[in-house]
Amino acid sequence: MGKSIVQLVDELPTSGMTITVLNALDFVVPGEWDNLIGFDRTIKTVTGEDDPGLISQIKDRAIELYNDEGEGYQRAVWLYQTVDTAASALGTAAMANKVGQDISFLGFLQNLTPKPEKAQAIDLGMKIVVELLAYCQINGIPGDSIGDFLGSLADYGGESKMRMAAIVCLDGLVPLGPNFIKAAGDWIGSATQSSLEENEAFRNIQKMIPGSDKAAFVGQAFNSVSSWMGDFVSDRGLSPQVVLQHLQGFVDIADDKLDYVGAFLDMSTNYYYHTGVQTVAKRLIDRAYAEI
Repeated sequence: MGKSIVQLVDELPTSGMTITVLNALDFVVPGEWDNLIGFDRTIKTVTGEDDPGLISQIKDRAIELYNDEGEGYQRAVWLYQTVDTAASALGTAAMANKVGQDISFLGFLQNLTPKPEKAQAIDLGMKIVVELLAYCQINGIPGDSIGDFLGSLADYGGESKMRMAAIVCLDGLVPLGPNFIKAAGDWIGSATQSSLEENEAFRNIQKMIPGSDKAAFVGQAFNSVSSWMGDFVSDRGLSPQVVLQHLQGFVDIADDKLDYVGAFLDMSTNYYYHTGVQTVAKRLIDRAYAEI
């Protein structure tokens, strides 16, 4: 067995590129995300309790729930971690591809690395699928409960809302441009099982994707969230330039190299795993507190 949920939460960083970038995105969902680190502190924040004995009971029950393989909490953490690890690999490949385009001597690299737009579109689709699957695992419902997931987005708050904001901004707008929903939808809609298997995240998680037609499910999941993402962008007046301007307040990046920025962020951040662990911890604590 891997690390305990207590250890995972206690080991989350308080600084670094991931934290810097998430703080830069506060303008998208103002005040929603607090980088809550430490399991005991998380218990106190979630429950409002400060009695050491009660906190210890809640912690023990949360650990029991997390360790129970009949529950989905460990699988949810694994999903968050797996998709972020794959995104980092994608960022490295995308940067190699850009080098191949800009320096003729290294042009051969284009034959060895995925085209960034297609790869980034599939990566965006996989993050949506993982968010759906993790939601289902955490809530103990079937993995194809797209309607339940879509309904829950309206109630997302805190680190979950920040995670969706980061998906839209960092995996959508920055690398794919203002029409990212259509661009990604086109790529995902034309994807086949074999083309999806070029994506590391898909290869790793496909066993958890429901049904026999995995490509169709990925497309269905992405399409179900498309309207929500479109409204999210328009309601906040988001664009690649607006996002970049806010990132530049925290990170030294050039404004004429959005494709490089997307690849750089893929390689240097793990916002998905970071906020995912925070989500799992909060849901565990909520349940443990209710059961004490």
